[in-house]
Amino acid sequence: MSEDGPADVKAPYFSSLLGLFASSSTLICCALPALLVSLGAGAALASLVAVFPQIVWISEHKEAIFLISSGLMLVGGIMQWRNRFAPCPIDPDLRNACLKTRRTSLRIYWVSLALLVVGGWFAFIQPFFL
Repeated sequence: MSEDGPADVKAPYFSSLLGLFASSSTLICCALPALLVSLGAGAALASLVAVFPQIVWISEHKEAIFLISSGLMLVGGIMQWRNRFAPCPIDPDLRNACLKTRRTSLRIYWVSLALLVVGGWFAFIQPFFL
């Protein structure tokens, strides 16, 4: 194992967290407003926009946000795939930490991917059904 072995193990974890952050922005721009309006909570959405006016800017630029989020998710998926059989240290404690980090990273990636799909549904597909 190289000297930067721990950095190699944590790279997919950090890319998964970055993907989670990016994909959750798709929920803010599209899924949250659609959910509030469909539940009849338009006044709550208006209050939310009054407190956080950045939501309007995010919604206006949803194509760019989805493009960036999808790119980050693609990079994260490639890193997950490349490191799926990466060697872990021989020491049992370090090996267990390595495997636990790998499992946690994969879970975060799948949650991020689900958030991206839900946000994409509400942003681009659901409006055709209205």
